Amino acid sequence: MISSWQKIVYQKLRQVPKGKVTTYRMLAQVTGNTRAARAIGNALNKNPDAPRTPCHRVIRSDGSLGGYALGQIAKIKILKKEGGGD
Repeated sequence: MISSWQKIVYQKLRQVPKGKVTTYRMLAQVTGNTRAARAIGNALNKNPDAPRTPCHRVIRSDGSLGGYALGQIAKIKILKKEGGGD
């Protein structure tokens, strides 16, 4: 079951343009819960609508990739294909 907060997370993430990235922290801020970066990661791990909800476009605040269900190599390939995330 998807919570109403998770729905907001997925909705906000779908607004990140192709070729761009956001951070877990920034995504937490736009959902109204500034301290929820870890919860964002958990919500993205349960993403029921990939690739429409592009969880590969979320990185850590320090610029590192962070996690991805299909692995970091797959995340890098997708980001490069979209024109971002060197």
